[in-house]
Amino acid sequence: MTSLPGRGVSPSSSDPLCEGNAAPSSSSSSGQDLKQSKNSILSCVFSSPFSIFEAHQDSSANRSLKPHSGSYAWSRFLRRIACTGSMWRFLGASKALTSSDVWFLGKCYKLSSEELSNSSDCESGNAAFLEDFSSRIWITYRKGFDAISDSKYTSDVNWGCMVRSSQMLVAQALIFHHLGRSWRKPSQKPYSPEYIGILHMFGDSEACAFSIHNLLQAGKSYGLAAGSWVGPYAMCRAWQTLVCTNREHHEAVDGNGNFPMALYVVSGDEDGERGGAPVVCIDVAAQLCCDFNKNQSTWSPILLLVPLVLGLDKLNPRYIPLLKETLTFPQSLGILGGKPGTSTYIAGVQDDRALYLDPHEVQLWVLSTSQAVDIAADNLEADTSSYHCSTVRDLALDLIDPSLAIGFYCRDKDDFDDFCSRASELVDKANGAPLFTVVQSVQPSKQMYNEESSSGDGMDSINVEGLDGSGETGEEEWQIL
Repeated sequence: MTSLPGRGVSPSSSDPLCEGNAAPSSSSSSGQDLKQSKNSILSCVFSSPFSIFEAHQDSSANRSLKPHSGSYAWSRFLRRIACTGSMWRFLGASKALTSSDVWFLGKCYKLSSEELSNSSDCESGNAAFLEDFSSRIWITYRKGFDAISDSKYTSDVNWGCMVRSSQMLVAQALIFHHLGRSWRKPSQKPYSPEYIGILHMFGDSEACAFSIHNLLQAGKSYGLAAGSWVGPYAMCRAWQTLVCTNREHHEAVDGNGNFPMALYVVSGDEDGERGGAPVVCIDVAAQLCCDFNKNQSTWSPILLLVPLVLGLDKLNPRYIPLLKETLTFPQSLGILGGKPGTSTYIAGVQDDRALYLDPHEVQLWVLSTSQAVDIAADNLEADTSSYHCSTVRDLALDLIDPSLAIGFYCRDKDDFDDFCSRASELVDKANGAPLFTVVQSVQPSKQMYNEESSSGDGMDSINVEGLDGSGETGEEEWQIL
């Protein structure tokens, strides 16, 4: 996948627009003027709305610009280009944003053509979307960290994209839980302890709860190993194991779990072995929340991961409208998916294009003495720019690998009920081929299909003793709502 300009790119990048790659010198005055003009243009580009969180660093300098100076004129010109979409092409995105609505993690941004053409300062739906996009947690390839387990791998370049994509999805769930969907990365330090604490969890060492080191260790039984590519289903199961282990460890040490929500990996018949649409069982979710709350009846926040296979060699087109609609759910955490063998974190959609954060940027574990990819839990002044990206990339929906996983975060019982309602409506639109279904309870086969069963209406509750903590119930059948 082609790497595009954006914050956090490795200093070794060969891109001529990257910082540190000087333009050719010229001995003539005209050449110097051309060089200065080029540098002025590039400076304006990277302080444009696409670099929202770098702009504040030069705010005092911007205020000193004269209204009729060349730099001011270039700034206005380039900001207008950004609003009309040309900047997207300049930065390398394969397709500019159009005037169609953008759905991004359950939020709609209306980018009308009038708004785009008349706005000179980008205070519009376009700018609001870019600010939202740039606030999402971006986790990429790293190199230079401590070796993973007993392997010699000190980098995940070329094989860790699925792990990094999954880290991004879970990181958004933690941001939504602790800081809310409307949170945006602040322009001023010190940052909040919650924000820095979340970034610390995804550092690249065994001491960080949700590091690549600990994910690979937790997913060994599902085939996860350093240097090997892994699929979405195994990745979801690795998260399930890691969260369970993490909670048990913290409860043993200090009585508290480190992961603040229940986790439900949704699968189909016989844990997905027999195929078919995965099934969200309301009673299973309720039991997982009860277990999370140590057998209290109150409903806890819950993260749902839904691994899917939506075709053989390519994505079946009938599923594309359904996938797009999941990104309109207020509970949406996006999709682990991308081209075959190239995982990305899909968080938005416009028309027939998926908008995503790309993990295929290589960053040094320690970039400098002042900027580190690994964030200390108590460093509220940390430089966190390597965890945010201002470059929007896009991909045709029909090119997505059919093996993917969808994530949802439900804050409470009302939020979960709303999710189930939306999911049931989506089933009705599926024409017999839903992404997943929703049921109330699980019934033993003999109770569902034996006409002489004394249960009569067959609406008995789930047998929670058969649960293994993952929502699986062995050889039982589903009663669909």
